Amino acid sequence: MRKILLFVLLLGLGSANAQSTAAPAQTVSSQGAATSTSAGDYTGMYGFLRDGEFLQITVGEKGKLEGFVSRYGELNSDRGAFLDQFIKQGTLDGHNLSFLTETVHGVWFEFKGTVGRGEGKTVNDEGYYVLKGTLTQHVADANHSDAAKSREVVFKSFPQDVSAPASAPKD
Repeated sequence: MRKILLFVLLLGLGSANAQSTAAPAQTVSSQGAATSTSAGDYTGMYGFLRDGEFLQITVGEKGKLEGFVSRYGELNSDRGAFLDQFIKQGTLDGHNLSFLTETVHGVWFEFKGTVGRGEGKTVNDEGYYVLKGTLTQHVADANHSDAAKSREVVFKSFPQDVSAPASAPKD
């Protein structure tokens, strides 16, 4: 019984020591430029222009941004159809975020802005993170001329899935 009690006590001390050494590293990274750990926090789904549309981003090594936009088509040929446009080029440098999507049915998007904390209190709230900036929608006509329309946008993060099962308790 003493061995079990001693083991639990040592395990608790080791756990507390590991937590106390992790905290300063997190504080340092939040004060400086985003590191791969803090940048990865922005990975997730964000609302897009209309209800039902979304932007999925994944922040990789050295700020490389991957993902896609899922949106409703607006042209006569694809009106109401759900279209996926993958990010062909994207970066996160500190809090500055930019991306350019692939062209689908003559339409592509360009975003330049910032990412940061929003009004959500926890990651399980909508808008815990927000992307703010300028979104430019490019539309190529039959003559391949580019008609661009820019607007200021705020994309709010979706709540993280809280229904995911927790890890099984250890016996």
